[in-house]
Amino acid sequence: MHYCYPSNSRRGFIKKAVGLASWGIASTLLADALPVESVLPLPIPKQKLSLEINGVAHDLMVDMRSTLLDLLREQLNMTGTKKGCGMGDCGACMVHVNGNRTNACLSLAVYNEGNKVTTIEGLAKGEALHPMQEAFLKHDAFQCGYCTSGQIMSAVACLKEGTAKNRDQIKDYMKRNICRCGSYQNIVDAIVEVQKSGAKV
Repeated sequence: MHYCYPSNSRRGFIKKAVGLASWGIASTLLADALPVESVLPLPIPKQKLSLEINGVAHDLMVDMRSTLLDLLREQLNMTGTKKGCGMGDCGACMVHVNGNRTNACLSLAVYNEGNKVTTIEGLAKGEALHPMQEAFLKHDAFQCGYCTSGQIMSAVACLKEGTAKNRDQIKDYMKRNICRCGSYQNIVDAIVEVQKSGAKV
């Protein structure tokens, strides 16, 4: 079976093919003509950064494009803070900056000059878990566990800010943290227990 194509379509196709081929040849010739240093990627600009993380002072050289999340995970190997959506929607990367909960994926590392950062690694005191960590274990407030570090950091901030007066307030505050496994009820139970215990957070 033979198919017939309109001559205009065939002519247009040939023109496009010739044009693409010409562009490919021209690009190759241009690249060959340019000095090597002009086609190599530019070095990534870095900036000095001094900040405190979990009570430890750090003086670092950081990629100016790096987020606080990238700095923690990739440069300092603090992988307790999780990388989720990268857009500040899921809460997996939640940390405390100067006592305020912050999405680490939305904060450029260099903007944290002089700041005090607390991550999930900084909550426990040696072998002694933080009261909120103990409560999450007791109430089985996690399933896969991926969101748990961010949930705990938000839960601690919730109590510190005094916004845990009742279950509805807790639920409203914790909306910035998403749990795909659906452990919300147990998470609220854990926060309520710590709030009622009067434990220092």
